[in-house]
Amino acid sequence: MQNRVLIVSYYWPPAGGPGVQRWLKFTKYLPDFGYEPYVYIPENPSYPIIDLSLQKEINPKVKIVKQPIWEPYKIAEKLTKNNKDFKAGQFETNKKQSFLSKASVFIRGNFFIPDARKFWIAPSVKFLSEYLQKNKINILITTGPPHSMHLIGMKLKNKIPNLKWIADFRDPWTDISYYSELKLTSFADKKHKKLEKQVMNQADIILSTSYTDKENFIKLGAKNVVCITNGFDSEILPESIKTSKFTLSYIGMLETLRNPNNLWKVLNELITQHSDFKNDFELKFVGKIANSILDELQVSPLKNIIINKGYLSHQESISEMNNSTLLLITNFDRKKSKGIIPGKLFEYLVTGKKIISIGPENADVKKILNETQAGKHFTYQDYDKLKFFILSEYEKWKNNICYFSSQDIKRFHRKKLTKQLSEIIKNL
Repeated sequence: MQNRVLIVSYYWPPAGGPGVQRWLKFTKYLPDFGYEPYVYIPENPSYPIIDLSLQKEINPKVKIVKQPIWEPYKIAEKLTKNNKDFKAGQFETNKKQSFLSKASVFIRGNFFIPDARKFWIAPSVKFLSEYLQKNKINILITTGPPHSMHLIGMKLKNKIPNLKWIADFRDPWTDISYYSELKLTSFADKKHKKLEKQVMNQADIILSTSYTDKENFIKLGAKNVVCITNGFDSEILPESIKTSKFTLSYIGMLETLRNPNNLWKVLNELITQHSDFKNDFELKFVGKIANSILDELQVSPLKNIIINKGYLSHQESISEMNNSTLLLITNFDRKKSKGIIPGKLFEYLVTGKKIISIGPENADVKKILNETQAGKHFTYQDYDKLKFFILSEYEKWKNNICYFSSQDIKRFHRKKLTKQLSEIIKNL
């Protein structure tokens, strides 16, 4: 009989977005390494994005366990259909925020600690206390955000003898880039940090998705931290065709706080000064783009060469990556954000397209791009270097030289990463 592992996660298909991919893929490959995965999820969640295509990727060997959840997002949805900030986790700048948006962010940060899924903690602990012991499961994994999942793990760890607990942080807690935007009172800030430290201290293993997060978690008191990045899977195959346009694509959610203004300035200058570039260039968005960014671009020279496809399924998004010349990734313009490695970076790598990354200096993304020779990382202050890079890639495109020879990306395959996870579980 295989060893049993139970994963506590809020996000699971049909939820869309990056938060689903990590454990959808781990559970796909865990049976290959001798583990029988159980996944505990809400029965009636409030997902901001739905992607029905992801349901096809669930390994039939995974046992799904569901319990009802009550969450205040349902009240927020009734109060206003236009206020998406509270639910989707996007934060506009104070200048752009409406009163209702500011109020909802304040309530979220101060009244729902650690988050609005806190009401699922007590009933989950009650249910899982019996379920784990009845099914002889002694390995528990929680993945957050939402970090309420980790509080479920901590309570179960303290309640069930010999239970081994792994806390997987897809994003950090108080070190997350938008933490300072939550309008926290001193009391709320202390409570967030106290709970975070308790999780760090009590989990048998802390998983990080970036090298910098690993260092930060150790500073917070975590006794055993392992970095397992996100990755790519076998369904992503490069298509070696020249695009009809010199296309720069951004795939995913783009908030105001990650708006690459220096890039728009460079592109506006290029299409104004170079008629050939203007005729050949196309800027493509696939996903949810903040209205403030779209409004900014609509009053610029770029307005007539933007293709905005909106949210597409994961598989359709992969096709759009392949049908691009350059792929864009952005991060918050803050030093504490250097540890963020967006999951799409690894899918970008497989396409063989050159990647433009914009974010803080010495970012973890820069390290991966340098190691794989897959693109260049720029800060928000870089202008001339960014312009030179785009022009040089444009010349390569015109001469049918558009693909890099990928270096050392096999280590980011989901199966290899799952093998690393299985060895960590085994050592417990």
